[in-house]
Amino acid sequence: MTWAAVLAGALGCYLLKLTGWAVPSALLERERVRVGAALLPVALLSALVVVQAFADGRSLTLDARAAGLAVAGVLVLLRAPFLVVVLGAAVTAAVLRL
Repeated sequence: MTWAAVLAGALGCYLLKLTGWAVPSALLERERVRVGAALLPVALLSALVVVQAFADGRSLTLDARAAGLAVAGVLVLLRAPFLVVVLGAAVTAAVLRL
């Protein structure tokens, strides 16, 4: 059963790649498509961060992770270096978990 799922996933990925090659280049050169393709990774990463910060199994929760995310957001708005943002979020979450 596991191998069937692996093979089905591999086939699906290959078919998705073939579908991408079949898209006409005129469609891919449109400005809206280019802007959407540029913003899609940011949206997906943001969704993953939100799920990791506010989800606890199948429920939503507010804990030290949410506070760390809030501190990271403030530091990003202040244009702090990436390392400072990460350390600020980590220290905030660690202090609140004590």
